[in-house]
Amino acid sequence: MAGAKNHEYHILPPDIWPIIGAISALTFTTGMVFFMHEMPNAYLVLGLGIAGLIATFFSWFSNIVKEAEGGDHSPVVQLHLRYGMILFIASEVMFFVGWFWSWFDFSLFPAPIQIVDGVTENLFSQSGFVGQFPHKGISVLDAFDLPLLNTLILLCSGTTVTWAHHSLIHGDREGLKKGLWATIILGIVFTCVQAYEYSHAPFGFGGNPYSSAFYMATGFHGFHVLVGTIFLIVCLVRTYKGHFTPRQHFGFEAAAWYWHFVDVVWLFLFIAVYVWGGWGAEIH
Repeated sequence: MAGAKNHEYHILPPDIWPIIGAISALTFTTGMVFFMHEMPNAYLVLGLGIAGLIATFFSWFSNIVKEAEGGDHSPVVQLHLRYGMILFIASEVMFFVGWFWSWFDFSLFPAPIQIVDGVTENLFSQSGFVGQFPHKGISVLDAFDLPLLNTLILLCSGTTVTWAHHSLIHGDREGLKKGLWATIILGIVFTCVQAYEYSHAPFGFGGNPYSSAFYMATGFHGFHVLVGTIFLIVCLVRTYKGHFTPRQHFGFEAAAWYWHFVDVVWLFLFIAVYVWGGWGAEIH
């Protein structure tokens, strides 16, 4: 029969949301440039970009959910969705590699030098960066205070999301709901603790390489925790709507993979930034 489907792939119909998303992303980045340069209408452009991105995310992912519930996600399609998620997480890994690279570069080679009147001087001699022990002129956060608490919170959240995953595989819907609730609550607590930590940090964002690298690395991780929490909230809503089966639950699986990635990144941040980065420094 002409037009009959004789393969397991899902051919997407034409959709307007990809182009809307691209325009919204351009508008958002333009708004950020306007904001950083204190140009007029910066907030208007930035707001339009954010609104467009939120609308794109909501509508585009809603279409994907409808396709999944409509039976369009065959085993082959699910396999390729997994490949896509793996590549996405790989790109996120490289994103954080950049921040770790800058952290270790600044710490192991902390300062360019200049020669003044035949004397070699360290341009950052008073910056108090991690590569100089002991630190000069800066206090750091105690790694075994709030950072250790947040480490335990994220490790616990990794176990609860695994609990939810195993419950789903074995058809335990109540276990799935409880595991998701626990993981979401732990993610929110982590964000609140980090916000409290930032508000009481003994150093600001700029001024020296240490504080800039610290906030960029931990701040972007905090943003990923926020995104992961939203991801899990969507999975919880879908669970209450009866979505996900032991054989078809890629949406939840992707969220769980993302959450485990966030956990692992934090372990490296805790060891490199908080423990090693504060070694020998004055503790706040």
